[in-house]
Amino acid sequence: MKYIIYSIVLLLLIAQPFCTNTTSAQSNTEPVLIETYEADVTGDGQSEVIELRGILFSNDTNYYREVWIDITSVHDEQWTITYEGGYDPTIQFIDLDHDEVQDIFYQSATGGSGGLYNYHLHTLKNEKVEEIPLPEQLHVRGKFMDDFNVEIQLSPDSEPNIVDVSSRSEEYIQLDIYNDEGKLLEPTSVMIDPIAFFEPVLLSKSNGYGLKSYQQISGAYHADQLGTVETLWYYENGDWIILQTEWVPSN
Repeated sequence: MKYIIYSIVLLLLIAQPFCTNTTSAQSNTEPVLIETYEADVTGDGQSEVIELRGILFSNDTNYYREVWIDITSVHDEQWTITYEGGYDPTIQFIDLDHDEVQDIFYQSATGGSGGLYNYHLHTLKNEKVEEIPLPEQLHVRGKFMDDFNVEIQLSPDSEPNIVDVSSRSEEYIQLDIYNDEGKLLEPTSVMIDPIAFFEPVLLSKSNGYGLKSYQQISGAYHADQLGTVETLWYYENGDWIILQTEWVPSN
């Protein structure tokens, strides 16, 4: 019994340095300056200094567990905006709400298998920080149909896109989605990801910028990619409106 107790105590003493080192590796990470920008984001005609800062998850990774910006005006007024963490955080300054003042558009990669990004859009016009919600594609639907087809519906009033998935028939039969004759065994929806990526797009000099979004649709599992919904958005009167949306099949 004494030998067992001694062994347990010895193991705890050996393990303690490893636990301590892991904790200190995270706690020793200090805020770092990622990038410094200059842009007029208040609309007063003078550029503010915007410092993008973050705290790494640990010293041996490039994933930021905390990200924020510190904004300083020429009059020493200051604002701070906090963001979700991620990889490769960046800021763009684009007038997306069309009020003739540059907005603050943030993005960082989540690092997940779906290629998703974190995004935030803020305005600081008249020295007041406000977040502008980004658009969501609410009407996309998809389902398997008989004869190894998939129906993709982009909006309630649009003609559905029919995708031939017969090249994957053997796998879908093994997954009990279809029988050998191509009959759907039970109603089955496809996998619709949230919007993975936004890209600012200049529409014209008179209309300014919009956003283009990319949203992946998969079949039986995430790697079973069927295609992407690409949508062009424009911010008008406090809402995002769809200018164009299209289905782009994989391969």
